[in-house]
Amino acid sequence: MKLSKNFCIVFLLFLSVNSNVLAGESPAPPAVLGVDDCIRMALKTAPELGEADQDIALAKSKLDEASSYRFPQLSVTTLVGPAPTASRQDIMPGIAADIPFSINSLTWFTSADATIIQPLYTFGKISENMKAATHGMAVDRSRKQQRANEIVQKVHEYYNGLLLAREMKELVLEVEEILIRAREKAKKLLDQGSDTVDEMDLYKLDAFSGVASKYLEEAKKGESLALSALRARMGLGVDAPLEVGAERLTIADTDIPSLDTFIDHARRRRPELLQIAEGLKARSALVEAAKANYYPDIFLGGLVSWAYADGRDSVQNPYLSDPFNHMVAGVAIGARWKLDFGITGSKVAGERAQYNRLLSTRDYAEANIPLQVKMYYLDMVEAKNSVTATRGAYLNAKKWAVTAIANFDFGMGPAKEIFEALQAYSSMRADYFKSLYNYKIAAANLDYATNEPLRALEK
Repeated sequence: MKLSKNFCIVFLLFLSVNSNVLAGESPAPPAVLGVDDCIRMALKTAPELGEADQDIALAKSKLDEASSYRFPQLSVTTLVGPAPTASRQDIMPGIAADIPFSINSLTWFTSADATIIQPLYTFGKISENMKAATHGMAVDRSRKQQRANEIVQKVHEYYNGLLLAREMKELVLEVEEILIRAREKAKKLLDQGSDTVDEMDLYKLDAFSGVASKYLEEAKKGESLALSALRARMGLGVDAPLEVGAERLTIADTDIPSLDTFIDHARRRRPELLQIAEGLKARSALVEAAKANYYPDIFLGGLVSWAYADGRDSVQNPYLSDPFNHMVAGVAIGARWKLDFGITGSKVAGERAQYNRLLSTRDYAEANIPLQVKMYYLDMVEAKNSVTATRGAYLNAKKWAVTAIANFDFGMGPAKEIFEALQAYSSMRADYFKSLYNYKIAAANLDYATNEPLRALEK
């Protein structure tokens, strides 16, 4: 006698749980962990969140860089080198134009030139880049929240998968125990010469027991894989001790809020939508910053220039400037304007294209996120209704199995009834656990899709 096809599918579906294991050793977790404890440990050790933190730090550095352009910029140049000697008599009473060059007449000079530029008005080059960097930081913070939600979603999947495997294992052990008792009773009746049992019934019981043993091994394997996946997600080593709670797969009998409630939460709180909103503001600011390159930069500038050379007389005349021996300082308001032929326009067009691309992404997200929420919502409603239906079915199947076993014990019923009752019971019980698991996963998916925990529904 074979177990039902649905019973097989339950195990095969569960065994597909991802079991990638991270290498390395980590501190041992507490003795017994609930799903919330596992989530906290996973969030604490997740490398994705470490990457997200560095993305935020990078965005902050860009903001600091953009902000720093508001402050003065100082440039200093110093020189040391040879210079020809010179005296006042070379220009008095007239400038001598026939002084020959001689290496022996060279001396050394040193100079220092300092310029300071204080931006006064840049037509948005600084302010728009600061605005873009600020919104860029908000994008990276939202992306970190999205990654955290994905981690929570995975922990729920692995944790509830582990509970499902344990429920399946317990179900198979229960069926095995019934089969062992039935075989002992059948052997006893056969030895007594009862006409309600024959050798074929023993063969059927043994065959059924073999199938049950096969599924028991698969359940153990599924439990091990789910535990390994949970360890990996929590950043634990392959052999690190991990004890999760012994609770059963159950759901509270509470009403599920309306679909519109979840869609409204998703539209207001979904990190991806916040990323797009902040990204559009950043891209808009970058467009304006690129357009600002059409205009000049107005600045306040200062200059200090000093040079000294031994062997050169100092000349104090505003019409004469000695590059090797002088002291000059001044301040002025200036404009710096870089003109090009098409480069600025191309940059503006490129930034505008990025902005328009993000608009299309927003339209796609606004259309598909409610669809995703509806899918998860219907999954949860279906799973909850299935829990109710399969619970009644497996309870009635269990009563059938108990009656069939009792009749067989008293020699009043055939072994065939036991096979049929156990097949129905194991199938309906497995479907019941699968429905519970589907409900838990649908709730976790809705948690991800709406960025709002559903634990209140389970209390």
